[in-house]
Amino acid sequence: MSTVTVTLPDGSTLEMESGATVEDVAYEIGPGLGRDTVAGKVDHELVSKETPLTEDCGIEIVTEDSGEYLDVLRHTAAHVLAQAILRHHPDAKLTIGPYTDDGFYYDVANVELDADDLEAIQDEAEEIVAEDLDVERVEYDRETALEEYDDNPFKREILETEAAGEDPVSFYRQGEFEDLCRGPHVESTGEIGGFEVLETSAAYWRGDEERETLTRVYGTAFPTEDELDDYLERRAEAAERDHRKIGSEMDLFSIPDVTGPGLPLYHPNGKTVLRELSEYVQELNRGMGYDEVETPHLFRTELWKQSGHYDNYVDDMFLLDVNDEEYGLKPMNCPGHATIFNQGSWSYRDLPVRYFEDGKVYRKEQRGELSGLSRVWAFTIDDGHVFARADQVEEEVRRLIDIILEVLDTFDLDYEVALATRPEKSVGSDEIWERSESQLQAVLEEQGMDYDVEPGDGAFYGPKIDFGFEDALGRSWDGPTVQLDFNMPERFELEYTGSDNDAHQPVMIHRALYGSYERFFMVLVEHYDGRFPTWLAPEQVRILPVTDDNLGYAHRVKNELDGYRVEVEDRDWTVGRKIQQAHDDNVPYMLVVGDDEEDAGTVSVRDRQERERNDVDLETFRDHLDSEVGEKRTQPDFVE
Repeated sequence: MSTVTVTLPDGSTLEMESGATVEDVAYEIGPGLGRDTVAGKVDHELVSKETPLTEDCGIEIVTEDSGEYLDVLRHTAAHVLAQAILRHHPDAKLTIGPYTDDGFYYDVANVELDADDLEAIQDEAEEIVAEDLDVERVEYDRETALEEYDDNPFKREILETEAAGEDPVSFYRQGEFEDLCRGPHVESTGEIGGFEVLETSAAYWRGDEERETLTRVYGTAFPTEDELDDYLERRAEAAERDHRKIGSEMDLFSIPDVTGPGLPLYHPNGKTVLRELSEYVQELNRGMGYDEVETPHLFRTELWKQSGHYDNYVDDMFLLDVNDEEYGLKPMNCPGHATIFNQGSWSYRDLPVRYFEDGKVYRKEQRGELSGLSRVWAFTIDDGHVFARADQVEEEVRRLIDIILEVLDTFDLDYEVALATRPEKSVGSDEIWERSESQLQAVLEEQGMDYDVEPGDGAFYGPKIDFGFEDALGRSWDGPTVQLDFNMPERFELEYTGSDNDAHQPVMIHRALYGSYERFFMVLVEHYDGRFPTWLAPEQVRILPVTDDNLGYAHRVKNELDGYRVEVEDRDWTVGRKIQQAHDDNVPYMLVVGDDEEDAGTVSVRDRQERERNDVDLETFRDHLDSEVGEKRTQPDFVE
């Protein structure tokens, strides 16, 4: 019989008969590992332990101690949810039910669910877990599988598309419930220690707004009740920190229906924060030798075809017909910057050439995927592009990593680093990809940075280093990035004259220090819980006159703090109420001024941590503001 070569995580190899399963490999390694096998990863893809191996591949064995075990457990929990729904609503039509980063969901048709339904489904799911039903893989020939779903057009469509050509077809059975599924799953429903139905929303079949509207039921699951309780507590805290809630309370932004989905409007307070973020990053860019450019929102699609974006992004682009010619709102800024470079004549002595732009871009996300500022149609990238000689690339990447780390430190954000490699849908030769991936890896290793490799997560034009940062609740978000691109320079025929007087092609480096302003703003709102550092706060100081008689002095104090964002609270309230309102509005500093302060020419300083210091000379307070804001400290620290 033919054999396949299986490569294990430590680099060692095994020769197995073609058709041997992941579980067979585990038993070949050792009987204990074989008994503990829950699933496997074949070439980084999570699969069931029954998956046959028909060609050479890399394998990781998944056990209860593996990080992927939670994904497998939640996959089974999605089936428990579907089973519970069918017990209460037998006429419901199941569609798909994947696991997610935080739990799982199941999309169902022909049913509407209210709060009472969710409570009943929760009770039924807990009963299914308590029944400790064995989860068994079964196989049917295609004809039988289609008959199983004679009255379910959604499952039949899956059989005719994703599962086309598969024969036999795999199902998973637990008790009376069966579901078309490739797996993997845990051995029994009893392995689920904590199960919670969370909420429902509307969804579209296949994510297509032109298709059927479904009911999506979200849930989560953990191996133990304690882990579930910890998660629910974090989730409750996250709801309090939700940027949409805080954004409304602080009058930062809105996304009204009348303007269209995914199109945020920034109110004066929100724009103040964005302006400070922009000025900070522009200062960093100029310090690194970047020149600011500007490109329009709209281009002929010939540009996107030349860059390769049209083939890879056309489904996500907003396209318009202008005088029988096709135009598109830009999904990225880089082709515009490449075109600017192409208008010049460059010598090797001129490189690297660096451009930056706070560029607005547009991507047509599915409506069901839009959420606050985390996923929108229109967003702004603090975009930068470097055109460099090959011998300059590693130094440029090193400098960019240093400045990104400075940015993350400024905002007190924890982060993780990943090297994202070639995706399945990409442009360029194997040689180009291997060279660019090895250059990024060399810099990371030279810098001694801990990083993960994310196979297939690179941009379609090149590999990248991604910085994912954690907010105060430990949630991860995409952020700064550094990307190498040997392909766009080739597509645009970018050139410079080398020391040999011949034409050479530069390397293009894409980079963003924040990522998108929208997502970074969202993270900061939730990370700080609306309590922005003084340098970012929409209102930095609020002056609270004790009585109307002190209003004149309050305005003189405001004038002395010219250059800062200062307001005078002139409503006819008690001092206590004024302090409480300023505290609720997350103002970093409150200056109380009464007769005593007016007579002495001083102020009483309170901060939002409810610390107080009296008889402060105004010049002393101003000097402190200059220092705190200039150093971009994350917390007010005047009152000790």
